[in-house]
Amino acid sequence: MTAMVTTSPRAARPTQPGPQRGALDRYFEITARGSTIGREVRGGLVTFFTMAYILALNPLIIGTKPDGQGNLLGGMPYLGADGQVDGAAVDASIAMVAAATALVAGVMTILMGVVGRFPIGLATGLGLNAFLAVLIAPQMTWPQAMGLVVIEGVIIAVLVLTGFRTAVFKAVPRSLRTGISVGIGLFITLVGLVDGGIVRPGEGTPVQLGIGGSLAGWPVFVFVLGLLLVAVLHVRRVKGAILISILAATVVALVIEAVAKVGPKIGDENPTGWLLNVPSLDGVLSLPDLSLIGQVDVFGAFGSAFDGGFRANLFFGLALLVFALLLADFFDTMGTVVAVGAEGNLLDERGNPPHLTPILLVDSAAAAAGGLGSVSSNTSYIESAAGVGDGARTGLASVVTGAAFLLAMFFAPLISVVPSEAATPALVFVGFLMIAQVAKIDWSDAEEGLPAFLTMVLMPFTYSITVGIGAGVLAYLVLKLARGKGRQVHWLMYLIGAAFVIYFVQGLLGQALGG
Repeated sequence: MTAMVTTSPRAARPTQPGPQRGALDRYFEITARGSTIGREVRGGLVTFFTMAYILALNPLIIGTKPDGQGNLLGGMPYLGADGQVDGAAVDASIAMVAAATALVAGVMTILMGVVGRFPIGLATGLGLNAFLAVLIAPQMTWPQAMGLVVIEGVIIAVLVLTGFRTAVFKAVPRSLRTGISVGIGLFITLVGLVDGGIVRPGEGTPVQLGIGGSLAGWPVFVFVLGLLLVAVLHVRRVKGAILISILAATVVALVIEAVAKVGPKIGDENPTGWLLNVPSLDGVLSLPDLSLIGQVDVFGAFGSAFDGGFRANLFFGLALLVFALLLADFFDTMGTVVAVGAEGNLLDERGNPPHLTPILLVDSAAAAAGGLGSVSSNTSYIESAAGVGDGARTGLASVVTGAAFLLAMFFAPLISVVPSEAATPALVFVGFLMIAQVAKIDWSDAEEGLPAFLTMVLMPFTYSITVGIGAGVLAYLVLKLARGKGRQVHWLMYLIGAAFVIYFVQGLLGQALGG
């Protein structure tokens, strides 16, 4: 990985720390990892700004969808007495989800910093929340759906405590881990380009440049400006290049919106508007509504499978839903931790991060906490690589990120002031840094190179870290067996492969069980 000269991420780690190190420095290993308190604070803020979109997006995904009984999160009916959508109920649900999302993300990210001592932020997992809102909640009540999330989180925690999850982490070969890191670099690059308005659904093609093959709109200008600024600051060796670019692009966005009144992106009506949130300083201090916390029915969904006798189809169908949640959460975290650790040069000679078990335990607890908080499973965020790219190396950065999430519960401008077009250039730039690891793969050996390649390309092309890892694992197993080297493969890899086979055909299994 090419070093960011601005933040010295590859600085030599002293083997004999000086006596001047304080308790904070010793606990978080700040000097030992070649960092400073200032870099940790800066990196933690960068991670927050690149993750903050979840505070606007999660309420829109799960706060606006009714469950199987027609109720929103919080128990309010989705439709009013007139049969129309109850706008006040939807607004109330959105506000509650936003507050609970910030609370759970803040608490769990601080725990990651203090217990895992690793520079990674946690919040509601995108994809997992959509899966919950679109496929799970309509089959039951919202509290029951959140109960399945709690069950999934508890199962993963048990796997950590028994050493199984850690063993699986270590069983994945180094070539695949490198492929995972590079694939995630490509994945977050695509995320940044899409959220910045550069890449959009095509007309006759899957994707295209901007609108009709052309860049248009002030938000795209802000994105391009932010990307050019971070690149220039980087080559000029300016400290805090990523954070400076985010803040500068945000100021420009605020001025543009105040003058041009761009407004939000609304389909064909306003295709060049701001994607997620309109940059604005409007907003006042307000007390968050945390009434969603604890609205969960852990065993309610499975209990319905026993009403009036055991219904095997329903029971195994629910088990399959939990399995899909578990597998996605399980391997998304593995890929994220490896990629963030590689970006910060925090992996040992075997490709493992420090304090691996505590990291995985906090991540597992976050999944259950997301269910208890009624905000969907919380997981480690690959956007943390942006903070690491700007200097973060220790858990202190996570404490800063978590504190920013907690503040966001009270200060609306912290959520609305930074548009995605100002924050996502950081993802593209970090993607550039991460792809340098591709040189570590032996491309002359198809047994190692092809699985890594499939992992790398399928992550962005399917918009799923889990799918990329699954394809790489299965290809690795097939090629090793074809060459008669099956005994050289760790037995856990075969178990992982079997799990991914089930994951990839879960749609067919669901139809069979339903039928």
